[in-house]
Amino acid sequence: MRLAILTALLLITIFSIYLVIQESKQGILTVAFLNVGQGDSIFIEAPSGNQMLIDGGPGRGVLRELSKVMPFYDRSIDVVLATHPDADHIGGLPDVLKKYKSEIFLEPGVEADTSMYRELEKIISEKGNLPADEAGIKKIEARRGMVVDLGGGAILEILYPVLDPRGMETNTASIVARLVYGENEFLLTGDSPVNIEDYLISQGDTLGNSPKGVTLGLRADVLKAGHHGSRTSTSAEYVEAVHPQYVVISAGRDNKYGHPHQEVLNVLNNFGTKVLRTDQDGRIVFESDGVNLKLK
Repeated sequence: MRLAILTALLLITIFSIYLVIQESKQGILTVAFLNVGQGDSIFIEAPSGNQMLIDGGPGRGVLRELSKVMPFYDRSIDVVLATHPDADHIGGLPDVLKKYKSEIFLEPGVEADTSMYRELEKIISEKGNLPADEAGIKKIEARRGMVVDLGGGAILEILYPVLDPRGMETNTASIVARLVYGENEFLLTGDSPVNIEDYLISQGDTLGNSPKGVTLGLRADVLKAGHHGSRTSTSAEYVEAVHPQYVVISAGRDNKYGHPHQEVLNVLNNFGTKVLRTDQDGRIVFESDGVNLKLK
């Protein structure tokens, strides 16, 4: 009897803490660049409470990182997006989809001849045949002009790819997206190379067939540097077009590629942009109320 009472009191306490936390987060967008080593993974929680994961890093480390930014009892991530099928971006996604329920899976549509990619597609296919209330998932190929409404005023605009990228090199096919909440924006680039950056600059604020109110511009407070700070991305022209206050580089400590490359760091230093690196700073978390952007 005493154990039952103590258990009930503990549950009530946990629920009360949960309510306090949720109340304090109302109106806040959280964007966490997870420390997954040599790879990418970005967790987003909208003011509505809806959640999104962009990429899953190279392995199971993403589960450890998610446990640091999500409550232990939360077993759902509304939207999962794979920017492209390279191992350092999708390696952890099979484990994520096994552990967390997700309603939507976004990908560019480019394929990879790897066992990791085949495993991920198998899981998505199996879940795609289940009803939504049984952890079913819907796969969507991202195209420019599409918008993911995360709720509470936060939206994710797809800037690239424009057309079917099948047959493209995987980095070139990377999904480029812009997260917008009020006056704050995050430009998220996958491993997109300079030639795609040039294309995006040439498009400016072209609306195309996008929904009313969607800008598809490049300006952003935070830029996630392409390809882990490789010299193949983040040109001076691109940084000038984006004009970020912060640039985040997601890379592993002492990685064999030498990321980030000094040429990219020189470009960013010349613009006076504050550079944040997961290999040096660990997990990088921003919060926005739609006007003020805070680095936690």
